[in-house]
Amino acid sequence: MDASFHYLLMAAHALFQKQVFLRLSGSGLTSGQPKVLDYLGLHDGSRQREIAAGCMMDPATVTGVIGRMEEHGLVERRVKPGDRRSSYVYLTPLGREKLAQVKNVFVQLEHELLRNLPAGQPEALCAGLLALCGEMVDWEELQ
Repeated sequence: MDASFHYLLMAAHALFQKQVFLRLSGSGLTSGQPKVLDYLGLHDGSRQREIAAGCMMDPATVTGVIGRMEEHGLVERRVKPGDRRSSYVYLTPLGREKLAQVKNVFVQLEHELLRNLPAGQPEALCAGLLALCGEMVDWEELQ
């Protein structure tokens, strides 16, 4: 296996995603949906552009993901009084059930992946990844 930073980051992401979907098999969730459910769990009633930014996804991709989620009864779009120009996305009861499944998988995977790291390394790893994300978000804002 290539030990370069870019390869390891892409491999870790791909392997994590594979495990997420293996553990969510039978849930009916598709690519992008666990991330959106996780975001809405913390920010229910968000606008699509907020979801896109929070999930680090292209706004057009989020539109498609949310459309499919709405078709399957996971979310609903509503307008707020006084703001008819924007629709806000809310979890439905079924969406909350799926969110609970997603959160359970995320917690299990985090525990399994981080449990054998030496003391302090899980925190250092998360801090490093947070710093990398912050750096790359800054790049996005420059474009």
